[in-house]
Amino acid sequence: MALIGSIIKKVISVRSKIPTRRNAYKQQIRQLRKLLLKAQFTEFGKKYLFNELVLLEDPIKIYQNTVPIHDYQSIFNAWWHRSLAGEKNICWPGKIKYFALSSGTSEAASKHIPVTKAMISAIQKGTLRQILSTRHFNFTKEQFETEILFVGGSTNLNYNGTYFSGDLSGITTGTQPRWFQNFSLPGPEIRSQTVWEKKLQDIVDNAKSWDVGFICGVPAWIQILFERIIKHYNVKTIHDVWPNLAVFVHGGVAITPYKNTIDALCSKPLIYLDTYMASEGFIAYQERPNANQAMKLLTDNKMFFEFIPFTEENFDSDGNVKPNVKALNITEVELDKDYALLLTNCAGAWRYLIGDTVKFTDLKRCEIIVTGRTKHFLSLCGEHLSVDNMNQAIKLASEEMHININEYCVAGIPHQGLFAHHWYVGVDRPVNENELLDKIDSHLKALNDDYVTERKHALKELFITVLPNQTFIDFLASKNKLGGQSKFPRVMKGKQLEEWLEFLTRLKK
Repeated sequence: MALIGSIIKKVISVRSKIPTRRNAYKQQIRQLRKLLLKAQFTEFGKKYLFNELVLLEDPIKIYQNTVPIHDYQSIFNAWWHRSLAGEKNICWPGKIKYFALSSGTSEAASKHIPVTKAMISAIQKGTLRQILSTRHFNFTKEQFETEILFVGGSTNLNYNGTYFSGDLSGITTGTQPRWFQNFSLPGPEIRSQTVWEKKLQDIVDNAKSWDVGFICGVPAWIQILFERIIKHYNVKTIHDVWPNLAVFVHGGVAITPYKNTIDALCSKPLIYLDTYMASEGFIAYQERPNANQAMKLLTDNKMFFEFIPFTEENFDSDGNVKPNVKALNITEVELDKDYALLLTNCAGAWRYLIGDTVKFTDLKRCEIIVTGRTKHFLSLCGEHLSVDNMNQAIKLASEEMHININEYCVAGIPHQGLFAHHWYVGVDRPVNENELLDKIDSHLKALNDDYVTERKHALKELFITVLPNQTFIDFLASKNKLGGQSKFPRVMKGKQLEEWLEFLTRLKK
């Protein structure tokens, strides 16, 4: 194994010296032209005259003026439903064999996102790029001799006679390169397990026999896995079972609410690497240590990106994009402003609003952080609270009160002719509710000027309900949303809020 570790480290060192293309705008032009060229004879490509766009040296402006912006419902109703029915050459050449199911924070629980061979290849390329970026972390060859554990969706996909469906992680895991599969866990039998609780228990039962150095997954489920392993083997920390565990590659949600709890389950510090993987593809990854969760946008990997300023001029109060908004390209964005991400990919998503908001932290490096969801923000009366604001306030309040808050959500409600926020917060021990609410409120005021203003006027009331952390997991279970890609929504609205309140009412009976 020492020889294998040396070889991997040498390959990473050599590949890291190969020069890469630096001009992001030129990369983006090239990617868009490739996508247009590939799809020009599809039904979508013929409608929007891709055969003419590919002749342009820089097709970006014409493409933006020609192809409309789509959200899931509009592109599904017009195009994707035909691919789902088995038709060929609709938005991408050939027949779509795989569809990734939505992650679970959306109200539309049955979203089907097309996944193609080209997209799987791009995801594998992005994964390899992230592995190569570990040169910045100066790992020893011994570290590369340890095993990688992926805690993700089942590779046992649903098949209805026309297409396969499941978590994106389940779709991509089974198509990893053969050489990579030899270094990854938990193995084909456990990977194919469809019952999430059984999969977790199988991992726990086998944990002692593995030498895990890298672990990948959604923070909430990794925390639960660590807790179960520690309890099962009657040890103090996860490092008593996996002494060489050093790296946690996470994604899906911000690590902020979970980090303190995960740290407490370890006896050694972990290196946290953020990854931006959506059902639409591999979008960004953390390339540098100490980057404060900033991730490098993959501008040369079969995707074209646009950015819509996330403002009241461009989005309504429910987070829906307004007609005729102007989307910006990679050269037009500014630092520290929220943008709704629009992407075009190699699976038939064209100017597709994926629902995430991002903020650029470094323009030269094209580094971003994910700040929230277009529909998961609070702005009842102009307070403009992002999930990033909420995560930071929760983190600071929990540190001051020496408690762990892993899960929470907020609902905006009418109150006495004005408005109020109702916080639902999961804690690990009894706490003074009023003190916790005051601390969250004070930190939000420090983080957001608009919030300060509205707290003096239309948003004069706040409420809080403190719950055990397990309540949030039980709610996901009640909706059949336990799994590697599922996460709890931070803002509750509409039908989701109704279901949450009904669930809490049932618990009281």
